[in-house]
Amino acid sequence: MITKELVDKINYLARKQRSSGLTDDERYEQKKLRELYLEGIRVQVVDAMDSMGLKPKKQPGKKTEKHHGGCSCGHCHGSEKLR
Repeated sequence: MITKELVDKINYLARKQRSSGLTDDERYEQKKLRELYLEGIRVQVVDAMDSMGLKPKKQPGKKTEKHHGGCSCGHCHGSEKLR
């Protein structure tokens, strides 16, 4: 979840990095905070898409529920069905 404190801490570390540099611990903390922030953005995007009735595309290589072992699409069994 993105909070004001999270954003403030990210901004503080960014300003400190530009002005005087960061210690190893601060760089590690900055990386983790940025990951939390990006995960929060991803959740917000998915929630917004869900509320609009949109579903994210399936990732290539993953089986979907629509496919079954007898199909010949090439996705369920890889390229061996295409030979």
